[in-house]
Amino acid sequence: MTNTENKPSSVFPIPSANVMSKLPTQFFATLVQNVNREIASGHDVINLGQGNPDTPTPPHIVQSLQQSAENPLYHKYSPFRGYAFLKEAVAQRYKEDYNVDLDPETEVAILFGGKTGLVQLPQVLLNPGDVCLVPDPGYPDYWSGVALAQARMSFMPLLKSNAFLPDYGAIPADDRQKAKLMFLNYPNNPTSATAPLSFYEDTVEFAIQNQIVVASDFAYGAIGYDGRRPVSFLQAPGAKEVGIEFYTLSKTYNMAGWRVGFALGNAEIISKINLLQDHIYVSLFGGIQAAAAEALTGPQDCVTSLVARYESRRDAFYEALSAIGWQACKPEGSFFGWLPVPEGYTSSGLAELLLREAKVAVAPGIGFGSHGEGYVRIGLLSDEQRLREAAERIGKLHLFK
Repeated sequence: MTNTENKPSSVFPIPSANVMSKLPTQFFATLVQNVNREIASGHDVINLGQGNPDTPTPPHIVQSLQQSAENPLYHKYSPFRGYAFLKEAVAQRYKEDYNVDLDPETEVAILFGGKTGLVQLPQVLLNPGDVCLVPDPGYPDYWSGVALAQARMSFMPLLKSNAFLPDYGAIPADDRQKAKLMFLNYPNNPTSATAPLSFYEDTVEFAIQNQIVVASDFAYGAIGYDGRRPVSFLQAPGAKEVGIEFYTLSKTYNMAGWRVGFALGNAEIISKINLLQDHIYVSLFGGIQAAAAEALTGPQDCVTSLVARYESRRDAFYEALSAIGWQACKPEGSFFGWLPVPEGYTSSGLAELLLREAKVAVAPGIGFGSHGEGYVRIGLLSDEQRLREAAERIGKLHLFK
């Protein structure tokens, strides 16, 4: 047997493009590794650190895929920009849920999951050195797209004192003038805050004044609590003239592994996204597109039940947190909670302690940006019994007075 120990994998150096060194660290990959290490050691870990839905896709959607998979039409390449019936389905859903009119042909792009669009958008709009306004804390994959475009980020702090909304007046004048793109995300990951229509109206005005494209990440658009449906950016007058919204089936229909998302809104921006995708993909498998259309146009009671389940979990978990002295505001939307760390701890230090001593995984706020320091993010993605158990385990560490 040939000894390959310490033998180089290539006979000459394999170069990397310079942009590869600019990519941010994959924060969630490290989080998963730490959790898996504890599980491999035989520990019972309650994982509240990730955003992966824990219940299955509704049966009628699965059945639609099973039936569609037998259709020979879908065994061929799909149309480059997807089937018209899927674009029509998401346009219908937006009309019914938000009273937003979308032209399926020109104002809808089908994506391989919402994340794909978030990373693609800076590449079609930004040149090296251009400025993108990014929320802090925010979803780390915004950073990835900006890095691949070799552009520069200007961070917008999301502070509790401003309801975790950006203060446009606080953006440095130079960055405001140079910015070409801005990401927003409500219901927000990680803070769980929601945005009122008045905020989006102000956003449209700000975008027009400064000629900035708005990208609204509406991944949690179906998940609002206490009887309030989250507001879509596209509901604001003039929104389609200045930007687009990203929507995904991952959270609304528990279809995270199916990778179905959409970019919706400004026709010129949609055209640019489609053009880039023409060079990368030949659209989604047709059977998945048919099942996605069934999700959007079929019975919506599964969505109502899902939101009710998350709300019940929220109430149970926050009651248990209050019992151990961990006081925090209940989430308004999304399936996340944003919890302040106790005095004397950093977000990473607390996350490490909880995993090591309580076998409860949470996501440190610093992983979402510098203004995430002082918080940890939890996911309401375990049943009520496990959420209560997580709080009880944490309570035994006596971290709260």
